[in-house]
Amino acid sequence: MNDTPNDEPEDGLDKKQDAASQQDKETSSADAAGDNASGDNASGDNASGDQNPYADIAAEDHSADSSGDINIDDILDPLSALQSERDDLKDQLLRAVAEMENTRRRAERDVSQSRKYGHTGFARDLLSVVENLSRAVEVLPEERDHLDDTMKNLVIGVEMISRELANVLERHGITRIMPLGEKFDPSRHQAMFEVPTTEAEPGNIVQVAQSGWMLHDRLLTPAMVGVAKAPAEPAAETDETNKSE
Repeated sequence: MNDTPNDEPEDGLDKKQDAASQQDKETSSADAAGDNASGDNASGDNASGDQNPYADIAAEDHSADSSGDINIDDILDPLSALQSERDDLKDQLLRAVAEMENTRRRAERDVSQSRKYGHTGFARDLLSVVENLSRAVEVLPEERDHLDDTMKNLVIGVEMISRELANVLERHGITRIMPLGEKFDPSRHQAMFEVPTTEAEPGNIVQVAQSGWMLHDRLLTPAMVGVAKAPAEPAAETDETNKSE
């Protein structure tokens, strides 16, 4: 009888301790669950934070593509762009080659012109000397037997100089114009006077006062000539006609 009342309080104390222990476990479980939940939230925040830079880069790329001048054909068909660039370079090359060829031809033409006509001024100044020497040769006596040795040698020397000078002029393309009997050409001849005659056709050259000179195909000095013309009708027939009337 006495043991029963003492056992009941001990059983009640054990039950209270078990309840308290159970409550502590539940509290610990709840705290652990809360910590896990907060950890998950933190990891979620970290994940969202890791994704933001890529999202920003993608947005920037999209805005750059939308605002930039990008040719879609160049992206889709790079061969077309390369062919266009090749054609441009080929055109530039052809133009450069053509320009170089034109420059070469101009240089060759200038050199050729300089070689042919570079001494035009000198030749024109020399012609007066040549003409005077030619006049001197024309008046030299043909009969030289009566001349002494000194005069004979002088005449022979003048003739030799005249021939040598003529050869030098010819080697350099300087030729004499002697148009006697030719048709008058105003591009090469200068008419000084007219000669009434029936022995030549009107317009033909019947006398040469001074010969002309050519440098290759260019005129240095024109030949000074006399040109034939038809003679006037005689006045005798007119007088007889008047008397008969």
